[in-house]
Amino acid sequence: MEQLTEIQERNKRVELDKAWETSIARRGIIASLTYLVAVIFMYRIGVSDAYLNALVPTGGYLLSTLSLRVVKRRWIKNRIVKDPVDRVKRDQRPFD
Repeated sequence: MEQLTEIQERNKRVELDKAWETSIARRGIIASLTYLVAVIFMYRIGVSDAYLNALVPTGGYLLSTLSLRVVKRRWIKNRIVKDPVDRVKRDQRPFD
């Protein structure tokens, strides 16, 4: 019974980690920090309009997080095998 409780607690932690990894709050925090660091760096090296130019790396980060969802969905869709026998054979191979 203790082992079952440990597994349930572990699963809960994994679910919370996954929720954090995909949360809008996490993306917002990372984007804000990216913008802040970019502004400071650009200002220190003398880039004109550092506040405006710092939007480029921040926008790139945000776009990459949005496009990764699409890529991830396609990757998962391509990994799903309809034939269960083929899936077992594939899962038994150590390196794909």
